[in-house]
Amino acid sequence: MYMENLAVSLPGLDMKNPIMPASGTFGFGDLYHDLYDYETLGAIVLKSTTKEARTGNEDPRFFLMEHGALNAVGLKNPGVDKVLSDKIPNLAKYHTPVIASVAGKTVEEFAYVAKKISESEGISALEINVSCPNVKEGGLAFGTDAGKVKEITEAVKKVTTLPVYIKLSPNVTDIVAIAKAAESGGADGITLINTVLSMQFDVATRKSVLGNVMGGLSGESVLPIAVRMVYQIAKEVDLPIIGMGGVQSTDDVLQMLLAGASAVAIGTATYRNPLIMKQIIAELPKRLNELGIPSIESLISEVKKERSNG
Repeated sequence: MYMENLAVSLPGLDMKNPIMPASGTFGFGDLYHDLYDYETLGAIVLKSTTKEARTGNEDPRFFLMEHGALNAVGLKNPGVDKVLSDKIPNLAKYHTPVIASVAGKTVEEFAYVAKKISESEGISALEINVSCPNVKEGGLAFGTDAGKVKEITEAVKKVTTLPVYIKLSPNVTDIVAIAKAAESGGADGITLINTVLSMQFDVATRKSVLGNVMGGLSGESVLPIAVRMVYQIAKEVDLPIIGMGGVQSTDDVLQMLLAGASAVAIGTATYRNPLIMKQIIAELPKRLNELGIPSIESLISEVKKERSNG
């Protein structure tokens, strides 16, 4: 259902509402479609795609905890050719913007995958995942290096006309410096945060709960970190932000918007409740009315104005 007061517009993305899945938690648009209509979403975000197929990390890859989850999937995917032939065409039936997520081991691989996906139909924007903490090649080596982030952004922008959103890692000492590097490289937007590098032991086995030993922490425990980083970047970088990290309620969405985001992605909460995005979208109009907020766009404009005056 389209409700005018929920609509938002970002580069390449005219969305019915600001809600979308976080990459990696929604497959290639082939999960949960039997539970609700994807037309209700603001956008669909695909799992990260690499040049060649990846089998991912050693099991176990996922560990659910009371206030979050650890994962070390390792960018498992069938490779860009299979994604283009077998996955993306299935999304054509939805009148919902699709964001493809791109990952790679080298700058050249990022550019290669971005170019191939850009040549297909049905993709509205690219998310460039420079921040995965669970792969041994690339991953954090890119996302923690401002120079590499700029280089990758520039390389991708040269091969695509689609808007480019750079997905940032929280595992840095200065998130603003990394965001500015993406901006300097020509990024059209920022998405953040990716997962927080973490680990946990099973004291009975004396081993890590993950086959990869370390993994990424997500879920409600990282929300304050994500809100803080969105706020910091929004004050210093003039790019739209898609905020994510620990969002599991309507008020969490509003927190992200108050921090400076223009749209919000939901990830780990979907594992516990596959209908969480649908429910939040349905609750948003009532909550906006209770808080005296005319629309999502008016809130975004208000926050941006206050930030520029502050």
